[in-house]
Amino acid sequence: MSRIDAKFAELRKAGQKAFVAYVMAGDPDYDRSLEIVRGLPGAGVDIIELGLPFTDPMADGPTIQLAGQRALEGGMTLERTLQMARAFREGDDTTPIVLMGYYNPIYNRGVERFLEDAKAAGIDGLIIVDLPPEEDDELCIPAQKAGLNFIRLATPTTDDKRLPKVLENTSGFVYYVSITGITGAAAAEAGDVGPEVKRIKAQTDLPVIVGFGIRTPETSREIAGVADGAVVGSAIVGAIAEGKPAAEVLEFVKSLADGAHSA
Repeated sequence: MSRIDAKFAELRKAGQKAFVAYVMAGDPDYDRSLEIVRGLPGAGVDIIELGLPFTDPMADGPTIQLAGQRALEGGMTLERTLQMARAFREGDDTTPIVLMGYYNPIYNRGVERFLEDAKAAGIDGLIIVDLPPEEDDELCIPAQKAGLNFIRLATPTTDDKRLPKVLENTSGFVYYVSITGITGAAAAEAGDVGPEVKRIKAQTDLPVIVGFGIRTPETSREIAGVADGAVVGSAIVGAIAEGKPAAEVLEFVKSLADGAHSA
């Protein structure tokens, strides 16, 4: 059982929904980023999504694009991102970490070497947004053999014909993108999301977590109420970009987590 599987089992036993937080590794710099990441579990975060900075993030809106640029300008790399995961694991061996990003840095490092290093660093799962199911032999299948969950995105445009292919080799959980478009572009609506979550859950036993467009504790609660949990990224990254101290960022994260947990 992976840390992700164990976390969802724990949440189910407690009758609680999951709260997932996304932060960009190395934003605004390595030390402050690590301080925030280390504080996330104490703020109620069940699963950490650690963004891997990349120069051409096609799915991300301006907030996360700029965070990636700041991280890259500060010298953040794939190696330093794994170093951050290792540093986090020195004090926390239970909170799952999902590495979220794009395939190019992984390809450049070499899949076999990357998977060995990611596993050793304490990474539990991958969300690689630009690798479709047709490319599963490239990374998805090797990742699962290495003991990492491979988490797939489903979207409002993933119809019933496409959905089984998307779910085929997915593990850990399904990430449902609540809106069409880029991160931070619009607000998620529970009335729209609920039927889509039911449609996905009719074809899989995996938890369905909803992200994109969740910016407030109220929306976090509403979305978690119709899914197995909620993901917040742009709103947290935006708070970091405003230069707020780590304590203030984590206080905001706690309000979002409390919202999801109260669903």
